[in-house]
Amino acid sequence: MNANVKKVDYAVRGPIVQRAVQIEKELKEGVKKPFEEVIKANIGDAHAMGQRPITFFRQVMALCTYPELLDDNKFPEDTKNRARRILQSCGGNSIGAYTTSQGIDCVRHDVANYIQRRDGGIPSDPDNIYLTTGASDGIVTILKLLTAGEGRTRTGVMISIPQYPLYSASIAELGAVQVSYYLNEEKCWSLDISELQRALQAAREHCNPRVLCIINPGNPTGQVQSRQCIEDVIRFAAKENLFLMADEVYQDNVYAEGCKFHSFKKVLFEMGPEYSSKVELASFHSTSKCYMGECGFRGGYMEVINMDADVKAQLTKLVSVRLCPPAPGQALMDLVVNSPQPGEPSYQTFMKERTAVLSALAEKAKLTEEILNTVPGISCNPVQGAMYSFPRITLPERAINEAKAKGQAPDMFYCMKLLEETGICLVPGSGFGQREGTYHFRMTILPPTDKLKIMLNKLKEFHQKFTQQYS
Repeated sequence: MNANVKKVDYAVRGPIVQRAVQIEKELKEGVKKPFEEVIKANIGDAHAMGQRPITFFRQVMALCTYPELLDDNKFPEDTKNRARRILQSCGGNSIGAYTTSQGIDCVRHDVANYIQRRDGGIPSDPDNIYLTTGASDGIVTILKLLTAGEGRTRTGVMISIPQYPLYSASIAELGAVQVSYYLNEEKCWSLDISELQRALQAAREHCNPRVLCIINPGNPTGQVQSRQCIEDVIRFAAKENLFLMADEVYQDNVYAEGCKFHSFKKVLFEMGPEYSSKVELASFHSTSKCYMGECGFRGGYMEVINMDADVKAQLTKLVSVRLCPPAPGQALMDLVVNSPQPGEPSYQTFMKERTAVLSALAEKAKLTEEILNTVPGISCNPVQGAMYSFPRITLPERAINEAKAKGQAPDMFYCMKLLEETGICLVPGSGFGQREGTYHFRMTILPPTDKLKIMLNKLKEFHQKFTQQYS
């Protein structure tokens, strides 16, 4: 079999999650445990954690899926207008038809208009928009497009550590070379250009670094990059001739005071033609995160900037091999970028629901940081954005040695014990990468507030007990 497949590791759905699924089955079969349910705080799956879908999205999706409902007066007129427009762009007026490979034309136009509004009027060309099966599909496609060479000329891809394991897994599968740069935990997971320079120079000894990946707001680390930092990254990419990949799927998830989301595209164009006409950029967004949480629809888009016309033709060819992204995901992406406007019947309900979701996440981000920082041996940076905390844990020497004797990473050993004793499923920091000798876990802030409080207090008790047991 393909040897690269064996190198793929995806911690977010790794052994610990497989064990959690087993435990759920055991609980259903009546096996007695010291807890009644498994709390899956391992993945950013908002609806699975109890978040309610946005009414407007589901109404339009219902109309698209079953057009007979267009005659039903229970549906507001703006939902019907959106559904009709989407259906008229589909073959045979059916969301079950294949679409063009780059995505439904009217949806790509709506995405371009959304980007233009978001970025204060900087133009966006629908021809640069590719609709994707979630952001993940777009990210893998661009990495595939850019991976080339052998030995020392093999493509190196610079990724942050800690990182979202999609990147390391895709790099392994494609046989590219992972070039790790470390975020600064002491400075709230900030990105230092000197660290990018160090990683780049070291990598040039054994590969050809051609791609720089940035996740902003950060996953798993929850930091939000300042405008100054983004400018510095763009200058660095221009100087070193690197293709920039900006993963911006958490762009609405910004909670901390003084923090603001700045898109790489906007900053790039505001830096003037010296950069905006030169730096190659692909940016990604999705229906899965922010206030939507519609992970299962697998909707997303990418916008490519300054890509050579011949290369872009190859990209279009590459996406056409898979025919098209799911049409329902494309329709949902359209609703995200073309949401109800003031004066439309769905506007007030939509804004109320959207605000409620984002306010609750902001409250839970603060709560998580505050409670975790009361536990001796756990330190948690502010959760400035996204949907996760990534606290550092201090583990006793005996626990570290026992883990190593079992052939496990110490934080995997800790998280597995936590799961078996409390039913809480987290992802160990080793699955995302971390500095040697440090240990972490990633935990989503998505459970309902009451459940989150219970979970954090259980975690607190477990950590104290674990520390005593192994001291």
